Amino acid sequence: VQLQASGGGLVQAGGSHILSCAASERTFSTGAMGWFRQAPGKEREFVAAITLSAGSTWYADSVKGRFTISRDSSMNTVYLQMNNLKPEDTAVYYCAADRSRWGPTQGVYDYWGQGTQVTVSS
Repeated sequence: VQLQASGGGLVQAGGSHILSCAASERTFSTGAMGWFRQAPGKEREFVAAITLSAGSTWYADSVKGRFTISRDSSMNTVYLQMNNLKPEDTAVYYCAADRSRWGPTQGVYDYWGQGTQVTVSS
């Protein structure tokens, strides 16, 4: 299974941007997908996750109210809408997936995408 993340780029502070992540197989209809990010010199951290069947969501406190995760189950694609971006949101964003588990820890997810860079300028 491959995850293809896309949509990274340069955004001004206060602006909006959207990332997408497509799974190569329709094997996650009852699983979950999530987003993590890693800023330079920092550890990878959880951003958001969503269950693909019920659409339940989970957000890190740092992005709650600004970011929205959604899914298109028919396309096996998950989106991360990022609003009111801040310079501290600058990071490489990774999507992740698991067939049955979900949560805010990296070890939950068996599959990972290649990462896409988001840079927020002040």
